[in-house]
Amino acid sequence: MIVIFHPDVDPLGEEIQGLLSHLSVFPEIKTMVHHVTGATRTLTEVHLIGKTEMVPTEPIENRPGVERIVRVSERYRILGRHKGQLEAVGFVYNGLTFDQESIHVFAGLCAVDSREHVEKTVKALEAAGIKTTRMGAYKPRTSPYEFQGHGKACLPYVFELCGKHGIRVVAMEVVHESQVDEVRSALARAGEPTGVMLQVGTRNAQNFELLKQIGQQKEFPVLFKRGMGITLEESLNACEYIASEGNRNIVFCLRGVKTHLGDPHRNLVDFGHVPVVKRLTRMPVCIDPSHSVGKRDRAPDGLLEIQHATAQGIIAGANMVLVDVHPAPEKAVCDGPQALLLDELEPFLEDVRIVREAYEKRKAAAQPKGRAAA
Repeated sequence: MIVIFHPDVDPLGEEIQGLLSHLSVFPEIKTMVHHVTGATRTLTEVHLIGKTEMVPTEPIENRPGVERIVRVSERYRILGRHKGQLEAVGFVYNGLTFDQESIHVFAGLCAVDSREHVEKTVKALEAAGIKTTRMGAYKPRTSPYEFQGHGKACLPYVFELCGKHGIRVVAMEVVHESQVDEVRSALARAGEPTGVMLQVGTRNAQNFELLKQIGQQKEFPVLFKRGMGITLEESLNACEYIASEGNRNIVFCLRGVKTHLGDPHRNLVDFGHVPVVKRLTRMPVCIDPSHSVGKRDRAPDGLLEIQHATAQGIIAGANMVLVDVHPAPEKAVCDGPQALLLDELEPFLEDVRIVREAYEKRKAAAQPKGRAAA
C-alpha cells in the first residue's frame, strides 16, 4: 500500500508523523517514507510493506494531508506504476530533469585513456550544446589481462575538464562501493564542478550487496544497465533493491541481451522494451546502441547501424541515449570499433533530433481529440 500526500505536506511534519504513529499499532507493517522531487511536482509517499490487507484504508484516507491511497502488487513496489495508478514523477539532478518525457544524450569515452582524449571529447560536446557525457574510470572486463580503467587517478582531470566545458552530469560506472567514496572525494576536492550519475554495469546487475550500498546513498542518481543474460523482470527487481534502500532516482538502461541470435551485432537489440519499462515502472529509460551493435558499420542508406538502433529506441520513447564517441578510436583501450568519430557526433545528434520529433508527433496523433498527451 502507498499513501500519497498532497505536495505541500512537509515530509518531516506532523501529518507524516501522525500517520506513522497511527500505523504503529500494526506490528507486522513496515513503513518507508519517500520524498520525491520531480520537474513539476514534489510529493511525499509512505510505503506500507507487509500484510497491508489487514489495514483499513478509510481512517488513513481521512487523515490530514492525504491525497490518495494506492494498493500495490507484489512486483516493483516502489518503482512500479501499479496499473497506471501512480505517475512517473522523475527527478532533477544538477539542474537537469530526468523523467519519462525528457531526452538526453550521454556521449563520451567508454573508458578514459588520457587527459587529451577527455578534453577533445568534452570540447566537442560543448560545441554541440550537450551537457551530459559518459566517462569510464572503472572498467570491469571479461579478461583479467585487459585494461581495467585508470580508476581514481583520472577522476581529478575528468571532473575538472567536464566542469570547464559545461558538462553537468557524467555517467560513470562503479564496481565496488569504495569507488563511490572515491568519486565523492574527488568531486569535493575539485570544487563540485560537475555531477555524477553512478552506473551499475550489466555484469553487476545482480550484485545485490553493491546495489544495496548504492541505494543507501542519495546524492548521486543511478544508471542501471539491464543484465546481459537475465530476464527483464529480474533486472527490474534489481532496481527495486536500489530503491528499497532509499534511492529511487534511477534510470533503467537497455543495452542489448547476450545471444547469438543478434549476430552480427554484439548483442540482440532489446529496444522494443522501452515502452514496456515505462508502462511497468516510473523510471526514465535509457538505450545503449554502442554496446548493442558493437561496430561502427554503415548501412547502404548512408546511416550508421548505431544510428538505426538509436532510432529504434527513440521512436519508442527512450529518454536517454548512452553512446560511445572517441577522438581516435584506433587508439582507444576499450571498445574502439564501436565508438563514433568526433565528426560523426553532430550528424548523430541531428538524427536524434529528427527521430525525437517524429516520436512527439506519433504521441500527439495517438491522443483522443481534445486531450493533451500525459
